[in-house]
Amino acid sequence: MHGHRTRWTTTTMLTTTAALAAALLTACGDDDTPSSVASRAASAFASATAEAGRQLDDIQGGIDAKDAVKLGAPKTDSDGRTTVEVTADNTTDSTRSFAVQINFRDEDGNFLDATVVTVSDVPAGETGTATGRSTRDLGGEVRAEVARAVRY
Repeated sequence: MHGHRTRWTTTTMLTTTAALAAALLTACGDDDTPSSVASRAASAFASATAEAGRQLDDIQGGIDAKDAVKLGAPKTDSDGRTTVEVTADNTTDSTRSFAVQINFRDEDGNFLDATVVTVSDVPAGETGTATGRSTRDLGGEVRAEVARAVRY
């Protein structure tokens, strides 16, 4: 299992990416037109997605497991963050872990946020669960989708 990042590292990296995105979105400048703000927002969200992808790419010996992962219905927690239950089905003959990138979208399909969650040490032939949580308050109607999943 060496070669994968710990949950602490994953959470720290996503939090840092979210903080940078928030700083970018709230930064004042001479060019704060709606189109420039939208452009900066798109860039920040692309960076968050790219970081989530890099985290999954860093897992050595992992295989695609998107079909083995299901998401529950998104809910809003007491902090205003969107949460979703992640269920991973381990069909192998040994204990495995799963890293799952979840993308959050609004009712129109627009990208809102991304996060990576680990479903750790799922015994052979069983299912494991974890909870994915958005990096910020998303508000409104939110949909969650499995963007990528890696079993290792």
